Amino acid sequence: MAIKDTLNRRYLLALLAGASLPLAFEPLAFIPLAFLAPALLFYLWLEATPRQAMISGYLFGVGLFGIGVSWVYVAIHEFGHAPVPLAVLLTTLFVAFLALYYGLLGYLAAYLHQRLAGYRYQRVLTLLLLFPALWVLLEWVRSWFLTGFPWLNIGYSQIDSGLSGFAPLLGVYGLSWLTLVGAALLLLLLLNPVRRRQLGLLAIFVGLHLTGFGLKQLAWTDPQGEPLQAALIQGNLPQETRWNPEALQTRLTRYAELTEQHWDSDIIVWPENAVSTFYHYVEDTYLAELGQRARKNGTDVVLGLPVMDRDNNTYYSSMISVGRHPGMYHKVHLVPFGEYVPLESILRGTIAFFDLPMSSFSPGDREQPLLQAGGQPVATTVCYEDAFGEEVIRQLPEATLMINGSNNAWYGNSFAPHQHLQIARLRALETGRPLLRATTNGVSALVDHKGTLMARSKQFETDVVRGEIQPRRGSTPYVRFGNLPVLMLLLVAGGLILFLILRSRQKN
Repeated sequence: MAIKDTLNRRYLLALLAGASLPLAFEPLAFIPLAFLAPALLFYLWLEATPRQAMISGYLFGVGLFGIGVSWVYVAIHEFGHAPVPLAVLLTTLFVAFLALYYGLLGYLAAYLHQRLAGYRYQRVLTLLLLFPALWVLLEWVRSWFLTGFPWLNIGYSQIDSGLSGFAPLLGVYGLSWLTLVGAALLLLLLLNPVRRRQLGLLAIFVGLHLTGFGLKQLAWTDPQGEPLQAALIQGNLPQETRWNPEALQTRLTRYAELTEQHWDSDIIVWPENAVSTFYHYVEDTYLAELGQRARKNGTDVVLGLPVMDRDNNTYYSSMISVGRHPGMYHKVHLVPFGEYVPLESILRGTIAFFDLPMSSFSPGDREQPLLQAGGQPVATTVCYEDAFGEEVIRQLPEATLMINGSNNAWYGNSFAPHQHLQIARLRALETGRPLLRATTNGVSALVDHKGTLMARSKQFETDVVRGEIQPRRGSTPYVRFGNLPVLMLLLVAGGLILFLILRSRQKN
């Protein structure tokens, strides 16, 4: 009974640790939890069997995603019009699936930790090398498996910490690794009774942050041309009216009127699906007039709308530029269920959520010409695409600035819009490029090449964010090499662990 009670307490601690970790991200951004929550989980894994570590890891994942992506319920119920029981069921299944990553992580961590038994520095090897490497590996797999869901990668929590200076070198997975190494250092500090060693571990922890702070002072990219005046238009129209034909004119009028006051800008950005009808319906009327006004005032308007290829009856979620430099970008990385339905022939017609309007988009070509705006080549992303840094850098180093159009109205007053802005800010820091981010109802923002917020909108208000941005040229190490350095580190770490395990077997 005592053993069972101890295990139950450990499982409860794992669940609470996972549930606390989302608080390290925006909007609360209590950064210490990004170190304390993993440190607690690592501690629980040190003396656990693989089965016990798998359960505690799974419960950690349930807490992490149950709190951190609870906004999925809002999208399914409030805007997908699914009844409460069904929305709860679908959200629970989603969380239960994502938690499997941490269950697998726990099993592998404990199993390999046991295989290192007998080494003098087993605990140090496990905490500083094995656990962080496995965690980052599973984050990377989560970013592409089944189209990928890199949300709540722990590195994003560090955008405002000293470690953020490593982002232009190693990207978000490098930040994740350093964060987890920091968690391991703190745990070793608490477990080690020798004062001198405690001070040494603390010095390494502080040194990592100071090094990152120093790196952030470096200029990885250079100014390109003169600064540009930018305006981001946030229409704040009800999500329910997005595909309502009767509300289309109201939407078009709202964005046109807000734009009229800001023709002195070099670039004006509207969000994803600001124009909620197909391009060919408004090409020769509304958009032609908007383009004429933009050219007359020497500016470019970048806006989101669906585009249909009438030859093959496919359509795209797109951002287009009208004005001095007309162009078009089709979204490449689509959102499952929101923009296309996997197993469409089976799921459509079974649940209303799977029959959402405009949920059969096609992905755009991965090699598309860059949009031009304000006389500069632009790296363009639509909504969720900016969560994939390796895809953003395909448009670099040619692009001198980034534009993202998003529709965050799907998620109401939840964590999602704030988490998404945090992700977008890290893209700016990784690439050394300023970011213009226009959303339907917040948070719209101007972000500089250091990932710093220059200006932002309020949520759930009609707003225009204005400011000056400086285009940049050049390549950060992350732009040059992407995730390759971190993957190489994972390979080296895995090779070393395997070597030590095989050597241990030979000795026995």
